[in-house]
Amino acid sequence: MSESGEVTRLLETIRSGDRRQLDRLFDVVYGELRRLARSNRRRWQGNRTLNTTALIHEVYLKLASPERLDWQSRAHFFGTAARAMRQVLINYAERARAAKRGSGEEDLPLEEEDAPFSGSTEDALALHEALGKLEQLSERQCRVVECRFFAGMDVAETAEALDVSAVTVKRDWRAASAWLHRELSAPLPPPGR
Repeated sequence: MSESGEVTRLLETIRSGDRRQLDRLFDVVYGELRRLARSNRRRWQGNRTLNTTALIHEVYLKLASPERLDWQSRAHFFGTAARAMRQVLINYAERARAAKRGSGEEDLPLEEEDAPFSGSTEDALALHEALGKLEQLSERQCRVVECRFFAGMDVAETAEALDVSAVTVKRDWRAASAWLHRELSAPLPPPGR
């Protein structure tokens, strides 16, 4: 059975109530999750304690919660994983920003073969804030960005995950990219406003 077919079968089994198959599902998709995690980690510099393996484990904990076990397809699962990855990265970025303000806790670095993030904690938080605003304007465009940017999905995979056409994904991606570019390029308002 192909990986895609096995993932679909496992998702159906889990949806029908057999939580024991959850570990098997993660064994099957681990390589793909690792690729996604590595890609996401490389985007931001800073927290070297959140290595690729730690990110995958954090995502697993989020995805394994009982209220999240209703994946409709392989693409839906990876779309949900992309959202979980975004949440984990933002939580770490927020903690890093708090640490800069003097939380008193010292980070303990872990060994990791991956390159460090290429952006800053502030960039990650600005993107998260902008995505929150975009979600208020167009939830679907926000999901498209999560699938394309955080999960590294192509247009067809994103279309399948969101149950829309490829043309819709392309249109939403262009609109969301333009909106995010304007939002992230805009000068910050003066303090206190």
